[in-house]
Amino acid sequence: MPLPAIAPSLLAADFAHLDRELEMINRSEADYLHFDVMDGEFVPNISFGFPLLDVAHKLCKKPLDVHLMITQPDRYLDAFAKGGAAIIHVHYEACQHLHRTLTHIRELGCQAGVALNPHTPIIGLENVLEQLDVVLIMSVNPGFGGQSFIPHTLTKIAQLKQMLRANGSSARIEVDGGVALDNAAALLRAGADTLVAGSSVFKADNPEAAIRDLKHVDQTWLA
Repeated sequence: MPLPAIAPSLLAADFAHLDRELEMINRSEADYLHFDVMDGEFVPNISFGFPLLDVAHKLCKKPLDVHLMITQPDRYLDAFAKGGAAIIHVHYEACQHLHRTLTHIRELGCQAGVALNPHTPIIGLENVLEQLDVVLIMSVNPGFGGQSFIPHTLTKIAQLKQMLRANGSSARIEVDGGVALDNAAALLRAGADTLVAGSSVFKADNPEAAIRDLKHVDQTWLA
């Protein structure tokens, strides 16, 4: 069974020592750097944008996994692609013409992702599966780091995995929010492929070891 992809979330990093944090990511077994963009409107918080994306793109050797928690994301897709995004996630709840948005992300040379808030059912994805490379399941309400994992997420992941298989889709399942070593195995068992981890990585005594532990979480039950 392939190992899960790990995407440490920059939102939880120490910005007073950003170069050191990104050097740690480069040394680690992380697969992506998760980059949260918040506009203070779609979610009740403001994070960072293009200047920091430029720094991350220059200093980080891992692909950038960009999560747009913003209204009208279509306005900025070209700029994020130009800024170095490898994956661009838009929120289902923020897109009026989701099929068009996903198609455009792919035309820009990026992988196309859709993020779903905890209350949003997966059924709305059925008609855009052919345009999807990854589905980002929010396991907390978006906007702030350090929140507690919502247990119903496990059921939602399992339902999504079943939907993808039934439709012959190869889209990956990514999970963001409250992910830690104590629930990583359950997330993978439910069907997740990629784990986004913020506080459980950057606030750990040894962040590089925390990434390694998530990457190699016991998967004997998957054999």
